[in-house]
Amino acid sequence: MPLEISAKTILNKKKKPDEWFLDDYTLNPYSGCSFNCLYCYIRGSKYGIHMEEKLAVKTNAAELLEKQLRNLAKKNKYGVIVLASATDPYLQIEKEMGLTRRLLEVILKYRFPLHVITKSDLVMRDFDLLHKIDESAILPPNLQGKTKRGLFITFSFSTLDDKVAKIFEPGATPPSVRLQILEQTSTAGFHCGVSMMPVLPFISDTEEQMDNMLTAFSKAGAKYVFPASLTLFGEGPADSKTLMFRAVEKHYPDLYERYKKLFPGDFRAAGYYQAELSAKTNRLLKKHGIKNRIV
Repeated sequence: MPLEISAKTILNKKKKPDEWFLDDYTLNPYSGCSFNCLYCYIRGSKYGIHMEEKLAVKTNAAELLEKQLRNLAKKNKYGVIVLASATDPYLQIEKEMGLTRRLLEVILKYRFPLHVITKSDLVMRDFDLLHKIDESAILPPNLQGKTKRGLFITFSFSTLDDKVAKIFEPGATPPSVRLQILEQTSTAGFHCGVSMMPVLPFISDTEEQMDNMLTAFSKAGAKYVFPASLTLFGEGPADSKTLMFRAVEKHYPDLYERYKKLFPGDFRAAGYYQAELSAKTNRLLKKHGIKNRIV
């Protein structure tokens, strides 16, 4: 069973919205993550140790959000809320807890725009509330005139291969299922797309593989795709760099030395690789007519 904790605050204000995620505010109903993605950027921080074992429910999240959004709405400080930034809002325990759904009800009440980022099929459960948020949200000044949508749904992928995903994101919904949910989300009329973060070096980043991924995303109705390279943090036993290197050594031993050269010290991949990946993704996005921004 997950821990139950009482949070001091639930809504975090960003200094500057990210161009990809449009995050004026971030909101995380849970702490820790049962999806257990080895490459997660949270690993390498104090929050990343035994993420799947330290899963916690912020039991007072809805009450805190009610208070914070009420105050912000009074001051007309509307902005896009990203749900979620440090974990998935639709973990398996959400089926029982319903915490994310309660937060959606509060967001709808105060008419804040929302960006949902998930790897889960459970998002479909809340289509009723999400439609209402999309229709009623008050956009911040920086988005007015650029979009009429008050809701964006982004599905995260690092690969379309279920076997590969089982290695690197073992607790998440299989990408084959995720792709079906993306299509159903688009068919339901939502403005949705894909966070292709990260593509896996030498595993899911070849021209052919990325071309196939973008073909699949386009057919499923993705309006945008955010592509980015792998980042690996920390040297500790529970950090992303350690876990990824260990998985590569076990499942792709021929790639192990290439990974070590690609990440010699910094958390970023070598500059030449980032440049090649950027050129490749820009070329393929143009080929498929897919934007790399929501707006």
